[in-house]
Amino acid sequence: MHSNWRDCKAWKDEGSPWNTTSNEACKLFDASLTQYVGWYDEKSVDGIEKSLENTLKADPNFVMGHVIKNGLELLGTGTNVRINTNLASDIDTMIKLSGNQTGLSDGEKKHVSAVKLWSEGEMSEACNVWEDILLDNPRDMLALKFAHDTYFYLGYSAPMRDSLARVFKHWKETTPLYGYLYGMYSFGLEETNLYSEAEKIASKGLEINRCDAWSTHSMAHVLEMMGRQDEGIKFMSGTENDWTQCGMLSCHNYWHWALHLIEKKDYSGALGIYDKHCFDSVKASGAPLDFVDACSLLMRLEMDGANVEGRWQEIYEVIRPHVDDHVLTFNDNHILLACLGAENKTAVDNLMTSIKNWILNWTGDQVSITREVGLVICEAFVAYKEGDPGKAVDLLYPHRYKIIKIGGSHAQRDMYNLFLIHAALRSNEAKHHKLARSLLAERKSIKSCSPMTDRLMARAMSLHVD
Repeated sequence: MHSNWRDCKAWKDEGSPWNTTSNEACKLFDASLTQYVGWYDEKSVDGIEKSLENTLKADPNFVMGHVIKNGLELLGTGTNVRINTNLASDIDTMIKLSGNQTGLSDGEKKHVSAVKLWSEGEMSEACNVWEDILLDNPRDMLALKFAHDTYFYLGYSAPMRDSLARVFKHWKETTPLYGYLYGMYSFGLEETNLYSEAEKIASKGLEINRCDAWSTHSMAHVLEMMGRQDEGIKFMSGTENDWTQCGMLSCHNYWHWALHLIEKKDYSGALGIYDKHCFDSVKASGAPLDFVDACSLLMRLEMDGANVEGRWQEIYEVIRPHVDDHVLTFNDNHILLACLGAENKTAVDNLMTSIKNWILNWTGDQVSITREVGLVICEAFVAYKEGDPGKAVDLLYPHRYKIIKIGGSHAQRDMYNLFLIHAALRSNEAKHHKLARSLLAERKSIKSCSPMTDRLMARAMSLHVD
């Protein structure tokens, strides 16, 4: 974290000569970028929303100010141009400005193009444009981070890793934001199952900046995937004062802490984290990243046998404004869980109808993903809730290896694996009980130290199989 923001000359010296003469606009752009990469709000500029606003006040024609503001609103996944006329107008303004200005660099024009593509649902194509920017300017952190986050949304694990690997050598330790490369690279390594390498890189990131919440987050993933629950609890609790300074990611890091507690059947501890940190974050932010974590925790706790009481209704009330967003398949799946958990049949029916209408009438990466796998996941959730776990298994099992397409991380998508196992265990069909045993044997081979898997295996062995 720092506050020595770059002016016009500093940006030019870094290889990014932005098309503005306003030093204030350049500095506030830097402040906004730094907060985005660091997942925190800088008090000296009144937080990221204010710094984005003030960037354009300093120079209303600053194209990159429009790029970062519009890009962040889109990548927040809480709205889109289909339902938000103000955002659609802002995108049009950005495009018109870029077309009318002289002196705009090729990189700036490409940034505009990438954000436009993303707004149209063409996320993969937007990433291609950002990678093209990085070929010419490998120190363009905005292109790097926008691509990184979008790869995550698309489940593109290898591109997320390789995007960082390609640019690392071009950065110097003295380059602003250099330390944040480690957390990003580590996460790509972890998501491609290179856990030892990921742990080393995340540790280096935390050596450079102990408040780097993304390096903390990547380390949490490593410990989760390797079944190191006691280490995970100790790590998260021991560093809590560092990563909670990064409020935009703190809910997700608490989610990781809670996963270890659920593994150890510490339901009261996990629910305590949910109540005190996750749900409070959701109420305060309303951000999709926060509400998907809240829904995921409740679903995991409920499947494992915990009593979540009236929490589903509470989270549904927070999520309700987003039921027609349809930005990410992953988000829609979790919104449906809230509707089902709240036992609101009208909301469930309306959401399913809305999703079906969306994939019939729109295009883009997420439409294709929902059509291929997202809708069937939703149908499986509905069948399970309606008391037909066998149908849920038959719907989901043939698509299990496509679930990566909905994005998220290994740890987040593990909820779908657990759901399939629980549905198979609850089914009345012996063949599903056999399937549950096979899935659990597979799970045990991947992560040998998992008390939750052991509990489920004991349960599976108690079922009669012909």
